[in-house]
Amino acid sequence: MKLIVGLGNPGKEYANTRHNMGFMVVDALAKQWNLSPFKANFQGEYVTHTLHQVILLKPTTFMNLSGQSVFAICQFYKISPQEIVVVYDDLALEPGKIRLRMTGSSGSHNGMQHIIDTFSTQEIKRIRVGIGAVPLDQKGKDYVLGVPSKEDQKKMNQAIQDSVSAIEVYIKTNFSQAMNQFNRGDSD
Repeated sequence: MKLIVGLGNPGKEYANTRHNMGFMVVDALAKQWNLSPFKANFQGEYVTHTLHQVILLKPTTFMNLSGQSVFAICQFYKISPQEIVVVYDDLALEPGKIRLRMTGSSGSHNGMQHIIDTFSTQEIKRIRVGIGAVPLDQKGKDYVLGVPSKEDQKKMNQAIQDSVSAIEVYIKTNFSQAMNQFNRGDSD
């Protein structure tokens, strides 16, 4: 069983914000796979794709406590950290870019850091979805919790689709193949 975790914050006020890119990717994947509605449990919302043996999870603990939800579902389904892919927003990437990594630091992303701390390992696959750097005239919190411009949203919609495609390549082949296919262009 594999676990795809999309990070975000619950509630309508956060629904279309930059910080909810992970939720948006998981929702797009569930829609593409025609999965039934998400169920509430494990301090999150989840749905299972039995054919692919994949669980999609959106923690509802708020971003900074995401590890609680991920740990709870992994305990129940006996999923190892090596079978987890976490999808989240990244300030270091331009809108529209994605980067897949097998391991590494959180890059100062509090949700990913909480998952790393909870599992005591950086050996967790991740897909980072670019939202762009914080403009000089804005505070970081206001920027990530803000709604992107129409131009940036168009680029982010492409990144959401690329992330969905990368996850499908991972499910059908392996994560290295997905990295080779989707880590194009300039390195971060």
